[in-house]
Amino acid sequence: MTPPPDPSVTRIPGPWRHLDVHANGIRFHVVQADPPVDGYQAPATSLPLVILLHGFGSFWWSWRHQLRGLSGVRLVAVDLRGYGGSDKPPRGYDGWTLAGDTAGLIRALGHTSATLVGHADGGLVCWATSVLHPRLVRAIALVSSPHPAALRRSALTRRDQSRALLPSLLSYQVPMLPESRLTRHDGAELETLLRSRAGHSWLASEDFAQTIGPLRQAIQIPGAAHCALEYQRWAVRSQLRAEGRRFMRIMDRPIDIPMLHLRGEADPYVLADPVKRTREYAPHGHFVSLAGAGHFSHEEVPDQVNPALARFFAQVG
Repeated sequence: MTPPPDPSVTRIPGPWRHLDVHANGIRFHVVQADPPVDGYQAPATSLPLVILLHGFGSFWWSWRHQLRGLSGVRLVAVDLRGYGGSDKPPRGYDGWTLAGDTAGLIRALGHTSATLVGHADGGLVCWATSVLHPRLVRAIALVSSPHPAALRRSALTRRDQSRALLPSLLSYQVPMLPESRLTRHDGAELETLLRSRAGHSWLASEDFAQTIGPLRQAIQIPGAAHCALEYQRWAVRSQLRAEGRRFMRIMDRPIDIPMLHLRGEADPYVLADPVKRTREYAPHGHFVSLAGAGHFSHEEVPDQVNPALARFFAQVG
């Protein structure tokens, strides 16, 4: 039997540096984009900090196009708690702890504030951190990650969003079986999930092959599948508990910072309705639809996403 992969498989070489950063009581694997080699090299902490937070089943690798293509900021992609090369503690997958992780990372990286960019579950972390630690968050940018209260209302009131979202979320609530499903056959289930949510043109591209191989490896790292599923389990089970209702009450308010939301027009998982409902939570928000993209637009159409992010970073300083 082939042994499971070691966390070191996430240290993929490229124009970036791999760092271990301790924050909120655990160790995070982060990847920092290298500055251009020509001209004056400003100290990293003199540049505005931008933290990239990946979604379900992924790790920092999903941001490789942004790490290669954006400049003028200190760009840091994180393996979230439980993923990739980061520590995998048995608990801490609730909104409060995840926001505390990001707040701790901002400070540990030597900054007093940051712009946060998140996809899917990483977007929830952006929303939570902006509400629970507002002094540390300069702005947030989301990829297919509407406000959690808007997504919840849409899933409860619209059949199309409910059908898109709930079957997978509910199937993850049983013990052990989802972990086995995610890791067997070298992580084939994760590829099936990506194929069901991505745009057709990306699936036929060489870039998709470069994406899915490392993701299938990383989800097999011991503990990674369980931790990934704990995010989904807390999201559902907390709705039935006092802590979840309190979290949603705290979150159910507008944010007073710049916000950019990017959604692929062909996204079959996060539909247009929850994004429309997000407008009431982001009075300073800017909403962009991306042609030809599905749920993973930062990987599928970086030629559209990177210019939008660059303009946003320039606007927020």
